[in-house]
Amino acid sequence: MDVATAIETRRSFKTYDPDHRMTEAEIDKLMSLAMLAPTAFNIQNWRFVLVRDPELRSEIRKVAWDQAQVTDASLLIVLCADTKSWEKDTARYWRNAAQPIQEFMVPAIVQYYAGRDQVQRDEAMRSCGIAAMTLMLAAREMGYDSCPMDGFDFEAVGKLINLPQDHVITMMTAIGKATQEAWPRGGQLAMNEVVINNHF
Repeated sequence: MDVATAIETRRSFKTYDPDHRMTEAEIDKLMSLAMLAPTAFNIQNWRFVLVRDPELRSEIRKVAWDQAQVTDASLLIVLCADTKSWEKDTARYWRNAAQPIQEFMVPAIVQYYAGRDQVQRDEAMRSCGIAAMTLMLAAREMGYDSCPMDGFDFEAVGKLINLPQDHVITMMTAIGKATQEAWPRGGQLAMNEVVINNHF
């Protein structure tokens, strides 16, 4: 499947075959592709919590408006970000780069993020948003359907997954085999309303 087809056919599906299981090889491939999503300064601040325990999924469903995809999809991923990844052994993010690049990039990370809590959080949201789209398009190419989710109690899910204090949850993504067609598209805005040349 080409990228354009994956984009055009990706929809947010709500109902999934609860008996379908993804293979470990499929999950590894999906996560390997997600980990190629770009992050600023290559800090790779996303963290993907694969919720495999059926009991934990049931608990999450209770705080997610009882949405069936939480328990029925083949894979439930809680996308989180380490907001302090910028200060944790930063040299590792550029260890394979040429020495002059390392000498420039590694100090620049700290200079950019230090003392800027909002920037750290904004970066987490950007990184995970890009990773989520990568996940959903990769899943589509692999023959799977998906649903991005923010309809849940973030604090409650954080407690259920033992979210570290310096991490944030950005969203969840359900991936599996849909059993019903998605609703028709609700209505796309005209291009001339959303595409602006040069300035508003």
